[in-house]
Amino acid sequence: MKKTTLRIGWIGAGRMGYEMALRLAKGGCDLTVYNRTRAKAEPLAKYGAKIVSKVTELAACDVVFCMVSTYADVKEVIAGKGGLLSQAKAKGKRRAPRIVVECSSISLEGSAELREILAGYGTGMLAAPVSGNAKVIKAGKLSFVCSGPRAVFDEVSPLLQLIAPAASYVGEGELARIVKICHNVLLGVVIQSLCEITVLAQKAGVPRHAFLDFINQSVMGSVFSRYKTPALVNLDFKVTFTPALLRKDLDLGLDAGRRFEVPMPLASITRDLIQSMIGNGMTEQDFATLLLQQARSSGMELEPENVPVSDGLT
Repeated sequence: MKKTTLRIGWIGAGRMGYEMALRLAKGGCDLTVYNRTRAKAEPLAKYGAKIVSKVTELAACDVVFCMVSTYADVKEVIAGKGGLLSQAKAKGKRRAPRIVVECSSISLEGSAELREILAGYGTGMLAAPVSGNAKVIKAGKLSFVCSGPRAVFDEVSPLLQLIAPAASYVGEGELARIVKICHNVLLGVVIQSLCEITVLAQKAGVPRHAFLDFINQSVMGSVFSRYKTPALVNLDFKVTFTPALLRKDLDLGLDAGRRFEVPMPLASITRDLIQSMIGNGMTEQDFATLLLQQARSSGMELEPENVPVSDGLT
């Protein structure tokens, strides 16, 4: 790909944001990174990124990506006091980026509000949430779903391709948000179902690694079931996505269901199971700890099987 001359800003160097920004830095982009905890972003400097202490230092960039946790965080860092746009109306030269690519998982209403705010400063917005986690990014298998002006999508597509091999354009406005919400509702329902059947098989006498080996090689296997297999087999629940974040996305899905009059019984039950896990203090590990809750509900205490299994990514 031809090297871009765009000046790129990046907001958010958490688990996901760091790995996504790293791919732009390694791609030779003119990249400037802001994170509220500066130390988390500083390792990117050795790949050529400039690290700044104030988000306003990104205002002169052509394109700014945002990858943070919640809409409250997004709004604060972009439109809040001292945020990206806080000096945009200063006299003289323009102090707002031409384009913001917003990658966080936020509601339709929040996304629409942000788009309106940015439009007031002449800034175009692409909603571009993603499917995957940090390990998926490292394996080069992340995917974007995008909505907004087609011209904006076309302009930033070369940048998206540096981060992920797939970027689906689904239309104008906030359509990408509903796609992402649907995606994460499916994530919750599928992990709960996978935990249920894995515990059922084990209680009947089948080792978890043997059961999941079959599932992964069957027509029901998927990228998701494969990359969750090491956690389910060896109980290594290093965080890729927290229960609280999954609960937030299930809440967004249920809100959307009410808005569009779509019954979502499986999503509702799964949301309650996630809430039960959080209420029992299972908050600091990966959402796949649902397996332990399911086992305890079945009268079982699980132990790691200590079997080497592939995650399908590495």
